[in-house]
Amino acid sequence: MAKNTAEKTKKKIGLSTQIFIALLIGALFGVVIHYWIPSSYIKDTVIVEGVLYVVGQGFIRLMQMLVVPLVFCSLICGSMAIGDTKTLGKVGVKTIGFYLITTALAVCVALGSALLINPGRGLDMDAVQKGTVSSTTEATSLVDTLLNIIPKNPVQSMANGDMLPIIVFALFVGIMLAKLGTRGSVVANFFSQFNDVMMEMTMAIMKVAPIGVFCLIARTFATVGFSAFAPMLKYMGNVTLALAIQCLVVYQILLFVFTRLNPFKFIKKFLPVMGFAFSTATSNATIPMSIDTLSKKMGVSKQISSFTIPLGATINMDGTSIMQGVAVVFIAQAYGIPLTMGNLATVVVTATLASIGTAGVPSVGLVTLAMVLNSVGLPTEGIALIMGIDRILDMIRTAVNITGDAVCTTIVCHQEGSLNREVFNRD
Repeated sequence: MAKNTAEKTKKKIGLSTQIFIALLIGALFGVVIHYWIPSSYIKDTVIVEGVLYVVGQGFIRLMQMLVVPLVFCSLICGSMAIGDTKTLGKVGVKTIGFYLITTALAVCVALGSALLINPGRGLDMDAVQKGTVSSTTEATSLVDTLLNIIPKNPVQSMANGDMLPIIVFALFVGIMLAKLGTRGSVVANFFSQFNDVMMEMTMAIMKVAPIGVFCLIARTFATVGFSAFAPMLKYMGNVTLALAIQCLVVYQILLFVFTRLNPFKFIKKFLPVMGFAFSTATSNATIPMSIDTLSKKMGVSKQISSFTIPLGATINMDGTSIMQGVAVVFIAQAYGIPLTMGNLATVVVTATLASIGTAGVPSVGLVTLAMVLNSVGLPTEGIALIMGIDRILDMIRTAVNITGDAVCTTIVCHQEGSLNREVFNRD
C-alpha cells in the first residue's frame, strides 16, 4: 500500500511541474540574493557569475546542440509524410495549404499583438548577458532574406546554423524520399531512426531542465530583481490574447466564409474536445475524440477526417507558432535588440515551416524556438524566462491547435461535398 502511494506521488511530480517549481524557487532565490545579500566576491563571482552562470549556460548549450540535427531529421520525416498525401489528390493539397496558411496567419497575429503590447519593455537584460550576445543585429533586406532561403551549400548552412536554408533542404530531401518510395527506403529508415535518437536525446536533456531553469532564472533575478515579474506576466497575457484571436476570430471567420456554417454552434459542439485537449496538453490524445465528434455532431465524413485530423496533429502547430512569434518580440525587447522588417518576415517563414517538425514531444517546441531565435540573431538565453510558464500556456495552445484541425477538416469536407449540414444544424 505504501509502495503504491509513493508511486502515485512520484507520478504527480512531472517534468512540467518540476520546471515550474524550479522557476519559482529560482526567482525567489535570485530576489533574496539581489536585495538581502550584500555584494561580495562569494556572491558576485562564485555564485552569480560562477555556479549559476556556468550551469545555466551549460543547459542552454545542450539545447543549442540539438537544434540543427533535430530540426533537420524532424522536417525530413514530416515532409516524407506530406509526400505520401499526393495519392489523396485535392484533399491533401487543400489540407496542407490550409494548415500552412493558418500557421502563417497565426505568426502574423502573434507578431502584430506583441508589437502593440510590447511584452519585453521594462526588462533590461543587458545587465544579465555576459558577453554572449550582441546588442545589435545586422539588418537584412526582404529580398536577401528570400534569396538566403535557398542554400548554396547545405553542409555549410548546417555548420553555421543557418536555419532557413536547412529547413528548405530538409523539406526537399523528405519530399524526394517520399517520391522514391521503396527505392529510398534505406535512407528514409535512417532519418526516421535518427529522428527517434534525437527525440530521446531531447527528453534526456529536458530531464535536467529544472536545474538549468533554476540557475538561469536565479541569475536573472539576482541581477535585475523584481523588475522581471511584470514583463513575464505581460508575455503570458500577450500569448493568451493572440491564441484567443486565432481560435475565436481567425478560425471562425474562415469557417463562415468558406462554409456559411454558424461559428457559435461549431464552438459549442466542439467545446468538450477543446476541454479534453486543454487538460491533456497533447494533440495526439485528442485524435479519436476529434474524429468522433466531427462525425456525430458536425456531419463530417470520417473518410476525410481520418486523414486530415492526424495530419493536423503532425504539422498544424498554430499555437506553438504564436508562442514563438510573441517570444521573439519579447526576447528582442528584453535585450534591446531591434527587429527589422526582414527579421519579421524571417520569423513568419521559419516558424511556419518549422511547425511541420514540432509535433510529438512537447519540449520540441522550445527547441524550435531556439531555431527561430537563431534565424534572426536573438539570444537563446531568453528562453529561460518563459520556459517555466510555458507549460501553462501549452494547454491553451493544444486546444487552439486541435480547433484549427477541426475547422480545416470541416471546410475541406464541405468543399468535397461530404458535409452533412443536417447533422451540423441539429441541436
